[in-house]
Amino acid sequence: MKKYLILLIFVVLVIANVKAQNPIVPPGVYIADPATHVWKDGKLYVYGSTDESPNYYCSYQHDVLSTTDLKTWTITKNSFDSKGNNDKVPYNDALLFAPDVQYKNGLYYLYYCQPDNNFTEGVASSKFPLGPFTNAKPINLYGRNQIDPAVFVDDDGQAYYIWGQFQAKMAKLKSNMTEIDSATIKDNVITEKEHFFHEGGYMIKRNDIYYFIYTHMGRAGRPTCIGYATSKSPMGPFEYGGVIIDNDHADPANWNNHGSIIEFNNHWYVFYHRSTHGSNTMRKACVEPINFNSNGSITEVEMTTQGAGDPLDAKQKIDAERACLLYGNVRIEAIANDNEALTQIKKGDYAGYKYIDFKEGANSVEISVTPGNSSGTVEIVLDNAWNSAIGAIKIPDNTKGNLPLQLTAKIQQASGIHAVWLRFTTNDSTSFKVDWFKFK
Repeated sequence: MKKYLILLIFVVLVIANVKAQNPIVPPGVYIADPATHVWKDGKLYVYGSTDESPNYYCSYQHDVLSTTDLKTWTITKNSFDSKGNNDKVPYNDALLFAPDVQYKNGLYYLYYCQPDNNFTEGVASSKFPLGPFTNAKPINLYGRNQIDPAVFVDDDGQAYYIWGQFQAKMAKLKSNMTEIDSATIKDNVITEKEHFFHEGGYMIKRNDIYYFIYTHMGRAGRPTCIGYATSKSPMGPFEYGGVIIDNDHADPANWNNHGSIIEFNNHWYVFYHRSTHGSNTMRKACVEPINFNSNGSITEVEMTTQGAGDPLDAKQKIDAERACLLYGNVRIEAIANDNEALTQIKKGDYAGYKYIDFKEGANSVEISVTPGNSSGTVEIVLDNAWNSAIGAIKIPDNTKGNLPLQLTAKIQQASGIHAVWLRFTTNDSTSFKVDWFKFK
């Protein structure tokens, strides 16, 4: 079982010494749809949906992530609730989908959305970036009731409201930040046909170029990508730019992506999410560095385990749920309130980790597994999943009971930085679970 240093201060959980960057939330915490902002205190804040079930999206609460260094993250629970003891939405008890936050004149405004045909989107406010957000009220969308709000504030102080699915909509916000100017509503700002737009709009400005970030529908028949389009004007016209990141193969049932890009401490990053539990939901926020080319375009990046940090140290425990690529039936699931593992493994499945630093070298591997009803093998493969294995660990069946085992095997000498793949064989549908591994 992993050990995370967690300090409870009222409703704030402080997670320290995170060894691996992706996901940026610990086991048992599922925050998706990350909308990022850096406020005047210099911290980076992530506002997102909080998933609670593999059977439906999101929950009735919003939690907030914050950090000063992308390594140590604070989770503030229940910054805004739509149901229960902390209910702040007086007009319904609907789920809370993807939010965004903006600041103006001493207040932080939380823009939220719900599966409510009459009141799809709303706004609440707080004097503090972590909330609690109160004074919630619906936003009149003038018949265009769709989800996923985002607010962009231009250099001149004008705020723009973004929302919609399949075709993005925009309007200027009035100075009170709680109402849109109906005379400025623009439909089809970007579309599925021209830009592969699905939902999840978000906007930033860099070097006088407006970047419309969104969930991109152009690959795998699913909205697994985060894409972008550019313009010289905040309301377009926008030219299609491409894909920033694709989360395909994060989970065998992975469906969507949703995120944002931001500059923090002089570096640019894309924030996105990955599904777990063999479901469309139970999504976990992740981060990758990105680069802009001289013409303003963004180079597509891959999903990694290391995220914004350095490659993982091969000789430290690597939690198996840090896999950035999963092929086959294998998925990441909770096996305890504070622990996750690779589960439901079948023959031919494999899990990838990018990247791991063997430094001067290692010649053995140790793995923690919980045996299932059958025996099996975990092969260790470097760089490409189809390469020859450099070693293998035989997994016994559960004749010793359903207890974790630590097993060790020799591998060919490995040094330097590599992608590491765990490639599996098993002889039965009830297979073993993998908790962690490390090299020696």
